[in-house]
Amino acid sequence: MEYGTPILQIKGVGEKTARIFEKMGIVTVGDLIRFYPRDYEKFEEALPVRDVKKGEICAVRVRIAGSVTTKKIRNLTILNAVAADGTGKIKLTFFNMPFLKNVLKPGGVYLFRGMIQYKDGMFVMEQPKMYKEEEYRRLMETIQPRYPLSAGMTNHMVTKSVKQALSFCLPEKEFLPETILRSEKFMDREEAVHNLHFPKDFDTLIEARKRMVFEEFFLFILGLRGRKMENDTADSGFSYIETAQVERFLEKLPFSLTNAQKKVWEEIKTDLQGMRLMNRLVQGDVGSGKTIIAILALLMTVTNGYQGAMMAPTEVLAKQHFDSITEMNQKYKLGMHPVLLIGAMTAKEKRETYEMIADGSADVIIGTHALIQEKVMYKNLALVVTDEQHRFGVRQRENLAAKGNMPHVLVMSATPIPRTLAIILYGDLKVSVIDELPADRQPIKNCVVDTSYREKAYRFIEKEVAAGRQVYVICPMVEEGETDSDSSSMDNVENVIDYTQKLKGFLPSSIRVSYLHGKMKSPLKNEIMEEFKNKNIDVLVSTTVIEVGINVPNATVMMVENAERFGLAQLHQLRGRVGRGEYQSYCIFISSSDKKETMERLETLNKSNDGFKIAEEDLRLRGPGDLFGIRQSGEFAFKLGDIYNDAHLLKKAGMWVDRLLSEDEKLIKQEHENLRLYLENEKWNPIDFRTI
Repeated sequence: MEYGTPILQIKGVGEKTARIFEKMGIVTVGDLIRFYPRDYEKFEEALPVRDVKKGEICAVRVRIAGSVTTKKIRNLTILNAVAADGTGKIKLTFFNMPFLKNVLKPGGVYLFRGMIQYKDGMFVMEQPKMYKEEEYRRLMETIQPRYPLSAGMTNHMVTKSVKQALSFCLPEKEFLPETILRSEKFMDREEAVHNLHFPKDFDTLIEARKRMVFEEFFLFILGLRGRKMENDTADSGFSYIETAQVERFLEKLPFSLTNAQKKVWEEIKTDLQGMRLMNRLVQGDVGSGKTIIAILALLMTVTNGYQGAMMAPTEVLAKQHFDSITEMNQKYKLGMHPVLLIGAMTAKEKRETYEMIADGSADVIIGTHALIQEKVMYKNLALVVTDEQHRFGVRQRENLAAKGNMPHVLVMSATPIPRTLAIILYGDLKVSVIDELPADRQPIKNCVVDTSYREKAYRFIEKEVAAGRQVYVICPMVEEGETDSDSSSMDNVENVIDYTQKLKGFLPSSIRVSYLHGKMKSPLKNEIMEEFKNKNIDVLVSTTVIEVGINVPNATVMMVENAERFGLAQLHQLRGRVGRGEYQSYCIFISSSDKKETMERLETLNKSNDGFKIAEEDLRLRGPGDLFGIRQSGEFAFKLGDIYNDAHLLKKAGMWVDRLLSEDEKLIKQEHENLRLYLENEKWNPIDFRTI
């Protein structure tokens, strides 16, 4: 069995299971082996109640003391029981599980595992898992992998299939050069892959992960360096000059550009007028004014007689950009002819738009990835402005080149990446930074609290909605099914679907609560975001899928559950979804852990609204052993690596790539043969460098 063998060849995987795996992008045995756990969990000995600690997951063996009670709050059924073990008492709370009243008998002894909280002078476990003694003993002292799951999948199903794949599949050849393996004392590749799935112990897991994260970063950076060589030699086929229309537009604006914006605009103008194609990234915090820079670049392109395109990751965001550019175009009489191109348009609308793009009567084209599809033929496209979530790769460039000239590319990013890492990660791009916010930006009021504050937060949400405002609530997970029924590593981690029901139970029925998550189909996601923008939804419960740039000025509250499981830079980006209008905005970070270091880390968000300072602090506070939690989202969605947790490995990989290419740029030396073959063989190589 080889990495390219269809997954159906694995014992126990039939047609139905194969279809479920396919939804997760697992088609071959190799895909399955590279489908790494999202988390691991260790089951410890049950503790006496007196020894449990708030904010930690632990097991207790207790006797139900007294009666089990239930009460209803609107649509929510809450079941409570007090249990004890001779060293202390603990309160058990279950939501929407009334059947447990017939299971938990007064005087009965049970084993529960969950997150410890402390409320009203007593330890509390909310929604703990209940285990049989023999079941729990089997799980003790083992490290269990927990895989990301979708509907129809179980952790047991994935674990069993992965074991089969590892047992019968021929291992991939070692392709990292011997010099690197020896210098870094990396684990053998086959051993590392096996221990990522089924680690012998925690120390072995750390070593296995270190090896594979380095490999992932190494391959990525190697691909970037190759692309940089192409970019540095790509001639511009366009002739740009400064135009009066751009200067007049700047004079008419009711505000002056900040010094940072002026500096970046000068860099872009120089690129556009130069001999080489522009490949520039503009990094800027939420609200720093990146969009106006993009509009200036598009206007300069149009007034030089060319077409410009702006590509957004979603239809909602594309429509928002189109509305904004259309409004400015009319207000300031810019003379541009913008059109929108998205999947939701009718066939007739698309056909008419294609014609306008082809004959040049449309000179600013705004849309999603539909902009680079084969039916779109441009007359003279010179500039593509793209969102960070659309890394504009060589393949996309070639698609456009087939329709005309290679265009200039301007990438806009609101991800606050520390400069030391940006130089490595954006090695193929020139980097500009807008590190200054406009003076009129109203600061957001923040608070970092524990779960005891939750009901007070709900009352505050109720008050804001009554005043006509709207609210975001962020949860780390989509649904409880993302973890298996026997998993407790995510106990007390809020999920969107259950949380929405809980919120509907607590809030008055007049408040319209809805949810949004990444597993929804795009048309439904677009519909929900439009409903929220149009004020038909008061409270939107979501994962981090809500767009970085989405503009809902009426949203004034951002509440993040399990804030301790997110990186500071990601929390800062979430905070940027509010504070976009005239109203005072608030951000509530709720932590289910009161560990001193956790609360100190989150307090950083109280001290600063500067995304780049927060990112640097995130880098300082999150060490290499901080493996678990919700990984950073956004452009750099590595399978294993996290640019903050693994910054030391990222820097190390960059150093080794530079050393390797300086010694053997074409990888023709004998010791680099396996690496060269790996990169050339798409069947073996999971990274398509043409999309980097």
